[in-house]
Amino acid sequence: MITILDGGMGQELIARSTAEPTPLWATKVLLDEPELVRSVHDDFFAAGAMVATTNSYAIHRDRLIPAGLNDQFEPLHRAACEIACASRDAAGGGRVAGAIGPLIGSYQTGPLPQGAVERFSEVCRIQAPYVDHFLIETVSALDHVQATLAGATGHGKPVWLSVSVDDYDGTMLRSGEALENVMDHIDDADALLVNCATPEAVTMAVDVIKGCDKPFGAYANGFTEITQRFVQVGATVKELSARTDLTPDAYADFAEDWAKMGATIIGGCCEVGPAHIAEITRRLT
Repeated sequence: MITILDGGMGQELIARSTAEPTPLWATKVLLDEPELVRSVHDDFFAAGAMVATTNSYAIHRDRLIPAGLNDQFEPLHRAACEIACASRDAAGGGRVAGAIGPLIGSYQTGPLPQGAVERFSEVCRIQAPYVDHFLIETVSALDHVQATLAGATGHGKPVWLSVSVDDYDGTMLRSGEALENVMDHIDDADALLVNCATPEAVTMAVDVIKGCDKPFGAYANGFTEITQRFVQVGATVKELSARTDLTPDAYADFAEDWAKMGATIIGGCCEVGPAHIAEITRRLT
C-alpha cells in the first residue's frame, strides 16, 4: 500500500495570501492568517492525502529571535499541530506528521550551531502529544542526519527522515557527500525519504535508497533549481522560479516510477499542489 503525503505548504500559502513573502513566510502566515493554513490542509486531504504535515518546518528559535518572536516558539508549534489535527478530524481520518526543518535555513550544509540536538529535541517534546510521527525534512549533510535523529528519538513517536539531494546528481546530498552513506546512520529512523529536489534528481536518489531495509519514499519540488543565492540566510522564495512543465500528469509520471522502484511513501514538496496530489492518488491508490 502507498501512503500518500500532502504537498508543499509554503508555496500554497504564497498562492493564497496577498502578503509579500518574507524569510519567516509560512510562520508569519500561521500568526496572521491561520485560516489559510487550515485551508491548505483541508484541500490536500480532499485531494487524497493521507498525511497532514504540520506548518512547523521553519519554527526554530534561531529564526524567531531576530524577528523578536522567540516568545511565540511554543505557541506557534502548538498552533501548527492543532490546525493539522483539526483538519484531519474534519476529513474523517488520516495521520499528522510533525514537520521539523533544518536549523538556520533550508539546504544548509555547514557546521551546526551549539546545542543542535537539544534544539531538535525541544521541538519534538512540544509536538509529541499531537502528532503520529515526526518528519525530519530537507536534511542536507551527514552530520545533520545524526544530530536530527538524536534529537527526535526518545519521544515515543516514529521518526521519518527525509534528506535533500543535489538537483543535478541525486546520488549526492547537497553537501556533496554520497547519499548511500546516509544508510549507515539511520538505525533510529523508521522510514527514509528524499525531498525538495528536482523530480529527476529524486528518481536517481530513490534508486539509491531502495537498498535500505526500511520503508522509503520521495516527495520532489517543482522549482527549476535551488540557487546559491537562495541558500543565503534571509533569502525568500522570490529567489526561486517554478517549472512550467511539471503538470499534475507529469509529476504523477515520476511518482509512478518511484512506486515501481518500491517506494511506499509518496507526496510532494514546494510547488506541488492539491491537483498534483489528486493525480498521484488516482494512479497509485
